[in-house]
Amino acid sequence: MVASVLVTVSLGLLIAGGARSTCVTGKGEGPCPAPLLGPDGTAVNDKYYFVHQPLKGDGSITARVSDMTGQFRPPDAIPGVHPGYEEGVMPWAKAGLLVRQSLKQGTPYAAVMITGSHGVRMQHNFIHDMAGGPVQTPRWLRLTRSGDTLTGYESGDGKTWTEVGTVKLTGLPETVQIGLFATSPGALREMASRFAQATATFDQIKLQGANGSWRHDDVGVVMKPDGRTPHHPGRVVESGDQILVTGGGDIGPATVTGGLRADFTLIGGAVGLILVLVVAVTFFTAEDRQIRTSLLAEPHPAPLLAAKAMVVGAVAFVAGLATSGIVVPAGLALLHANQNPIQPITLGTGLRVIVGYAALTAAAAVLALGLAALVMRGVVAIGLAIALVVVPYLLATAGLVPWLLMITPAAGFAITQSVPTFAHVDVDHSLLGGYYPLPPWGGLAVTCGYAALALGVAIAVHRRKVPC
Repeated sequence: MVASVLVTVSLGLLIAGGARSTCVTGKGEGPCPAPLLGPDGTAVNDKYYFVHQPLKGDGSITARVSDMTGQFRPPDAIPGVHPGYEEGVMPWAKAGLLVRQSLKQGTPYAAVMITGSHGVRMQHNFIHDMAGGPVQTPRWLRLTRSGDTLTGYESGDGKTWTEVGTVKLTGLPETVQIGLFATSPGALREMASRFAQATATFDQIKLQGANGSWRHDDVGVVMKPDGRTPHHPGRVVESGDQILVTGGGDIGPATVTGGLRADFTLIGGAVGLILVLVVAVTFFTAEDRQIRTSLLAEPHPAPLLAAKAMVVGAVAFVAGLATSGIVVPAGLALLHANQNPIQPITLGTGLRVIVGYAALTAAAAVLALGLAALVMRGVVAIGLAIALVVVPYLLATAGLVPWLLMITPAAGFAITQSVPTFAHVDVDHSLLGGYYPLPPWGGLAVTCGYAALALGVAIAVHRRKVPC
């Protein structure tokens, strides 16, 4: 167990200590900036093109989105040399109506929009999403403000309206920015985000409470290394009563681009668990040899098996707690010292990651002991335990068969997830991309279920073997 702690901690600190994140900004290549934070402290993306006016007090905006097109970069046939752009709209490309507290990135907002493949949505404050109807352009949208309350509507004909959702933005100032926006997240290709943009055509625009001139802002645009040329800029074209808005980026959680995650420090946990599984199996087989040589002196091996499971589970929990309690805070300190951007983490989430890894270690140890009691062969039990707990995790880390993390005891690794998976953000389906198919406690429950089943069956089998 001590070796398990040392291996996991050493691997975690070695990898964290060697991590170096660099970004290209208007000042050239250098350390990446700290992640942009939303109203609740989550790392967010906030880049879009905005055609807007100030709205003082209550009011509304109504517009028809008559069309939405897009472009994206295909994979590079030659590394570093991209073949141009292809026509297409990304699934989470967004275009619609937006009310924001201000143009400052990360500030509260509410929006009703059409998307590339996910229908009409009502979203606010980056992490909240509500579904409307399917998209069939042209589509009419409406966003109203009454104090702190904003309501989004959709319509297929501009006459009959259906409410998409209502949100409350506490503390919304009297004067806000209201208008039209377009944006599109990049295409995910092998964990790399490639540039994409969306262009939406708005017409039949009606404003209540605002009657000024349109202002144009490419919110969140960054400059190329020369410090003057915008990198992937958006644009607007006004033609009669039509406004064409083109934007790239995203308004939503930054689950991939928001920095390194706390669970990154536990990347060596699978290797450390191998030693835990070996210890648990050896603990049973060594004691089992003694029991078989003095079986008449111990007529009730089943209660003894349950007691051994409690012992090995408790010892494994302590070892896991020592592991995560050391490597998570120390690893995060190393990442911070090396000027890496780090995904923000609350105290509650940090404690769940640390204690959850200890619980996973304990459940895996009990599972291994139960398997040893069933097959009665140490080598076979160790192989089965590794195949069920470690191998699926390693395959998922490589982006292969991630669904194994739903149906095998390896599902418990989800308890170490420090950044939640949001349904309205496309992510690479690998553990390196932060993807877990199950929520944290749901994944741990799967592992605990397997451990309880293996131990329960083993106890039942041993009870039938008690001699008369």
